[in-house]
Amino acid sequence: MVYHGHVKRGVVVLDDTTGLAEGTEVTVRPVKNGAPRKSPPRKPPAKLRRGLMKFAGKAQGLPADASENVDHYLYGHPKQ
Repeated sequence: MVYHGHVKRGVVVLDDTTGLAEGTEVTVRPVKNGAPRKSPPRKPPAKLRRGLMKFAGKAQGLPADASENVDHYLYGHPKQ
């Protein structure tokens, strides 16, 4: 598996550490002379958006502020 990341204040910060246990030894290989890689598109493709719309409004029994405070309800973060 390949992990991607960036250097922040002299420390390598991985974008996704899923599957890496604390203390795992890694090897870092710079790409393109330190040029940042392109970010994925922020807007999902139209086909994906259309496919997901069939689920819009289907959830029942959720708190009225569930969409605004999803991190609170899923992970216990403070409400926004």
